[in-house]
Order: sequence, then C-alpha cells, then structure tokens
Amino acid sequence: MLRIAVQSKGRLYDDTMNLLSEADIKVSSSKRTLIAQSPNFPLEVLFLRDDDIPQCVASGVADIGVVGQNEYMERGENVQILSHLGFSKCRLSLAIPKEVKYTGPHWFDDKRIATSYPNILGKYLREHDIKADIHVITGSVEISPGIGMADGIFDIVSSGSTLVSNNLREVEIVTQSEALLVGNWNLDDDKHQILNEMLFRFEAVRSAVDKKYVMMNVPKVNLNEIVEVLPGIKSPTIIPLADDQWCSIHTVLDEKRFWGIIGKLKELGAQGILVTPIEKMIL
Repeated sequence: MLRIAVQSKGRLYDDTMNLLSEADIKVSSSKRTLIAQSPNFPLEVLFLRDDDIPQCVASGVADIGVVGQNEYMERGENVQILSHLGFSKCRLSLAIPKEVKYTGPHWFDDKRIATSYPNILGKYLREHDIKADIHVITGSVEISPGIGMADGIFDIVSSGSTLVSNNLREVEIVTQSEALLVGNWNLDDDKHQILNEMLFRFEAVRSAVDKKYVMMNVPKVNLNEIVEVLPGIKSPTIIPLADDQWCSIHTVLDEKRFWGIIGKLKELGAQGILVTPIEKMIL
C-alpha cells in the first residue's frame, strides 16, 4: 500500500482529486475525512494542510505527496521531486500599492514586506542585495499595506484579481510555481512498483491534454501534401475508402495548432473533418 499526502481543501485539492479520477484511481472526495483508501488501487490518501505535506513525506509518515512548488521551496525538506504535474500554476511576486511609483527592486530597500514565504523572499533579497524588513504573516497578506502593517507584500499570484481588489499591483515576479509530486527517499521495491504504475497513469492523462483525435476524408491526388501539413505524433493512419479516388486519414493533433492548419487542409480538398477529445494517450 502506497500512502500519498494531499492538500485537504482548495484549488490544489480539486486538481489532485481530478487527476486521480482521470487516472481511474477512485478516492472518496469527502472533505470531512482525514484519511481515505482507494477501493481499486493500492493507495491510501492523507488529507493535510499544504505546508505540512513536505515534512510529512520527508519523515516517512506519507510515502509521496502532492504539494505546490512554493511550499516545497519554502520548507526545504529533504524529499525528491518525482514529477512536475503541470497544474495549479501560479507565481510568487512582489506587489506594492497602485499609487506608489516603482523604481526597480531596490525600491524595497528599508521597506517592510509582508509574506508567508520568508525563506524564498529572504533568498531573493540577498541575491539582489536588498536590505528590507520581512514581516511574517500567516493570514491574508494582501491587506497588510492597506492597514499600515507593510509597504509591500510577497505572495502567491494566480489571476491577480486579489491584488486588484486590494489596490495593489504586481511589480516583480520572483519565481513560478506548479504542483509537484514529491517522494520519500526510502521507498521499498513494492511501493516503487505501485508508484511507477501511478506515474504511468498520470503521464497518460497529461499526454492527452489539449490533444484531439482528427479524422477526415481526402482526395488521394493530394495525399502527400496533406500528410506534410499534419504535425502528427508519428505518421498518420491512412485508410482506403470504397471510392478508390479517396482515402481517410486519422491522426492526433495539438488543439492549439489545429485551427492554424484547418484552412490548409480544406484548400487541399479535405472533407468530413471530425474532431473528438482524447481521454488518455499512451506514448
């Protein structure tokens, strides 16, 4: 049995539970339970505060954990990064009141900065030779300048709407963050085997993101030109039709590139283009 630590609530909880579901690992999603066991996969889930997860994994209470890169960097626990999961993306930034003129990083010299991430901020200040006073706050950091507690803040920024609502503006992006899968260094062979199966499933889910399965009928006379236009994974599948002047092409395309080539396909005679989503993709 493999034990994974997961954030007990919030965006990271939602994204993690969705990933487990997409990987066909069933877990009760009740937020009132502290521990749950999957009925169809050898996995036990601990629901914890996000800042407790790195220590929990490092100490061996949990074998692996899903944690924000920001918490991984801040806590500095001795755990290994098993995978960058690619969701719950955000950034850690410095922000100041909108009406204040900003002259660069050294604006923060002799200023008070409120944050929940003193270690990451302290490293940034040392690297840029900035002498500032760090005020550690565990609650709503963004209100600090408005009540006179600080001159600026260092906090997580996703959409930036929280900054705007508190009359703040982002002035320096210090680091990017996303969800990480971290692990204890001393997993036994049985747990490694379960972990590898889980990582295999996660990769199949991630590989299908923004990918579409595309089918179309094309005239054989333009077949080679159409194949050159299609940026498939390898070579597209070509299927003959009852009309020997036509054939069907099946391929996988990145959704972001699809609309850029659809016009070229139409010009080359492609017809009956069918686009369907992909749930999993094994490369």
